[in-house]
Amino acid sequence: MFSNKPTKKDPKKAARKNRAAEVANTFEWLITAFILAFVFRAFVMEAFRIPTGSMADTLMGAHFRIRCPQCGYEYNHGFIPERYGLPKDTIAHGSVRVPRSRCPNCGYCPPTGNAMPVANGDRILVLKCIYQFFEPKQWDVIVFKNPLEPTINYIKRLIGRPGETVEIIDGDIYINGQISRKPHKVQNELWMPVYNNDYQPVEPREPVFNGHTWRQPFKNIADSKWKLADSPTKFRLDSPADRVNSLFYDTSVGNDFRATYAYNDVRKRTSMPYCSDLMVRFYADSSNPRGVVGIALSKYQSSYKAWVDSAGDMVIARASQGKEYVELVRKTIGTKIANRPVLVKFANVDHRLIFQFGDEKLTYDLGRLPEDAGARKTNIEPQVKIFGSGKLTLSHVAIFRDIHYLSNEFSNGVVSCRAGEGNPLTLGEDEFFVLGDNSPNSADGRLWSEAGKGNNGITYRKGIVPRDYLVGKALFVYWPSGFKPFSGFRFSIIPNIGRMRFIYGGTNEKL
Repeated sequence: MFSNKPTKKDPKKAARKNRAAEVANTFEWLITAFILAFVFRAFVMEAFRIPTGSMADTLMGAHFRIRCPQCGYEYNHGFIPERYGLPKDTIAHGSVRVPRSRCPNCGYCPPTGNAMPVANGDRILVLKCIYQFFEPKQWDVIVFKNPLEPTINYIKRLIGRPGETVEIIDGDIYINGQISRKPHKVQNELWMPVYNNDYQPVEPREPVFNGHTWRQPFKNIADSKWKLADSPTKFRLDSPADRVNSLFYDTSVGNDFRATYAYNDVRKRTSMPYCSDLMVRFYADSSNPRGVVGIALSKYQSSYKAWVDSAGDMVIARASQGKEYVELVRKTIGTKIANRPVLVKFANVDHRLIFQFGDEKLTYDLGRLPEDAGARKTNIEPQVKIFGSGKLTLSHVAIFRDIHYLSNEFSNGVVSCRAGEGNPLTLGEDEFFVLGDNSPNSADGRLWSEAGKGNNGITYRKGIVPRDYLVGKALFVYWPSGFKPFSGFRFSIIPNIGRMRFIYGGTNEKL
């Protein structure tokens, strides 16, 4: 005989079953998460660490973070582990002696006996497999397998693509015989400091600023009325509106325009070529709307002037080999020099003149052929001048130079590199050409002396990256070298949030 009463469950047994189910579910989620993470890392995005300074200052390898003890300007200087008896691609724990460096702003060389900790290289996120669906763009920063050692990943900037002929001429990139201009965001990232008047040395009489005592590198021309000493970080002018007064930047006193990098060994500085693609920037404030303010830059045997006057006209003009200035382009903006600081910027870069006053821009295209900027006289140092009339105050005055890719190897004498001037490189199907932003310190496609290694005895041409070796596009610096919570702590666990940034590359945008 059977009873209709429900069977009483054992609560302990039920609890054990529930715990077993929870554990099983947890393991299931962990396995799923692991698989998803593996798939994400393998096919979508992966983190990489920058091991060397070949892409500095865009991306940093292990380095010393230095603040100039004279002017206070912050800059980075590369750490080379072999010099300290350490294996390649390692960093020292604790403080080590800092090698000789040079401030890129005031030219001061700090004492070499000081010791400081070594900062880690940037850690970046790389978007993988993007090039399975989209063609790589010129100026992308890419990760690829090193053709000479395919087990090692390299990171460089993509310069040449399949079917293109690449040639490096006076620091610029030419594709199929025409100059290749950098996208706006890339160009902004690549400007390098030559001088910033906001950073003034505290002990200018020390004889260690490029081998001499420090003096204001901007000087009056003839009987110009600019006042430079009243307020060290500002230039003031009080003159008739019809009398133009000029300043020039003296490279015998300040930093010159050679393609040097604060990140690199200072002993190579004097052997570097001149970089003639420059930008000058300042803020102009006038208490009198009458007058003019402008900037002059030279390249080879030509001089270019850009100015804005009291009528609200922006003008760019050119003079060649000492002749009179000829107006190239003019624009009436209606906005006059006002009693408030207004941004004034003039750049000569990639065969294009770009003049900015406030939010207004005026550009002039010099042409894309190698000779369109005039006969190349690379031994002529460029010049920078500032001029104005009326009552003016200039603040935040600074000079920058463009990145300058070397077409010759200077460390072992002047030897033409692959894709250097007179030695263009034509890329075949599925072939790419890459360069490091820190050109004097980059083992890139210009210098690879052996054929690339492939599977089953296949080899690739010297100096090229095959499509099969593309890993992905560098996207974001998610962990710049951080800070230690206190001295003696081994790890830099405090994030450097201010240096987290996107890595800009090729784009279809127009300037």
